[in-house]
Amino acid sequence: MIQPERLSHTDVAHSLTLFRQQSPLIHCMTNDVVQTFTANVLLALGASPAMVIDAEEAAQFSAMADALLVNVGTLTHSRSEAMLAAIHAANAAGRAWTLDPVAVGALDFRTAFCHQLLLLKPAAIRGNASEIMALAKQAVSGRGVDTQHASTAALQAAVALATETGAVVAVTGEVDFVTDGVRTLSVSGGSPLMTRVVGTGCALSAVVAGFAALPGDRLVHVASACRVVALAGERAAAAAQGPGSFIPAFLDALYQLNPEALV
Repeated sequence: MIQPERLSHTDVAHSLTLFRQQSPLIHCMTNDVVQTFTANVLLALGASPAMVIDAEEAAQFSAMADALLVNVGTLTHSRSEAMLAAIHAANAAGRAWTLDPVAVGALDFRTAFCHQLLLLKPAAIRGNASEIMALAKQAVSGRGVDTQHASTAALQAAVALATETGAVVAVTGEVDFVTDGVRTLSVSGGSPLMTRVVGTGCALSAVVAGFAALPGDRLVHVASACRVVALAGERAAAAAQGPGSFIPAFLDALYQLNPEALV
């Protein structure tokens, strides 16, 4: 039976400090719905976002960036070719890349494409329970990008997927579980308001991509990314009146996070 460990505040503070010191350049091949929000989240945390999608330019840029995010939310055939070019260039340059398998299991093209991408060794995978279970080839029920499963239901699938691919797998929900196939960390926090605005999960994947590229313990770094976003969500929800005021409060909370105070 899998017994997750709690992520320590000291580890989160260390990862956040390192992230801000390095200010990683993150190449976000993400979906059309969330590009601006994702960029603002990364800027608020001190990173440098860039969205480059043309196949030729994407390959050139992914070799220059510190990290690459591949998010299949608005996947097209031409975009899949650009993503493959970027991944191959990132791998050749020794750059870590992260997969966000949006709605995998619900739609055939993206499901087959993401299974193809697993062979290219992502450093990290971030998805909801249904997406992680589908990637692990387990039977799932889902409704597009929405999960019909709690994160605990996908814990075994996440461990199996991490073992198979060598990636750190983060399955997110009311409690996040982050595993490398041997160790598993649990991350609590967040707010239901985070599910009432577009892009918090996709933006989290971009943060995960940046943290996964940091030197040191990748498992701890990815779990810390989850906690940083969850904590900002908690603080934003406490200040917001609803979804409309949540977004600016969330960006402010990310910007104001103090690593020393986390300890």
